[in-house]
Amino acid sequence: MNLAILNILFMLGWALVTGSFSILNLVFGLLVGFLGLWATRPLYGDTDHFTVIPRVIGLILFFLKELLVSSVRVAQDVLTPTPRNRPGIIAIPLEARTDVEITLLGNMISLTPGTLTLEVSHDRQTMYVHAMFLDDIEAAKAEIKGGMERRILEVTR
Repeated sequence: MNLAILNILFMLGWALVTGSFSILNLVFGLLVGFLGLWATRPLYGDTDHFTVIPRVIGLILFFLKELLVSSVRVAQDVLTPTPRNRPGIIAIPLEARTDVEITLLGNMISLTPGTLTLEVSHDRQTMYVHAMFLDDIEAAKAEIKGGMERRILEVTR
């Protein structure tokens, strides 16, 4: 049986035993199931389950941090009398190749306040992004490539 499905079954079992299907309890059950599977990992042989799950959690936490930081920056710019934004469009060369990787990257960029994915080139080598705060073009490219894209590729590959 796939370890991810087994982990979800452990999570549901935990919720049934405790009698609570709250989000916090389900997440705790998922964590307990993961730790139980991790403790017995020699029984399963070589599997990616124990590396992919922490990477997915890292991607989610990274995105939430980016969401918070960019929301504060946009709110600060809106609330101050003199705007400090320098909008512009940048072309980001992509290492992402599959539809899932490109779509996930584009959506994460668009969901982050202050940035918007405009287009992906026909050859799928470049993504065009509008940024509200474009002080340094190379730094903005490096931030997207070294942050979101790198973490997405760690999860999907």
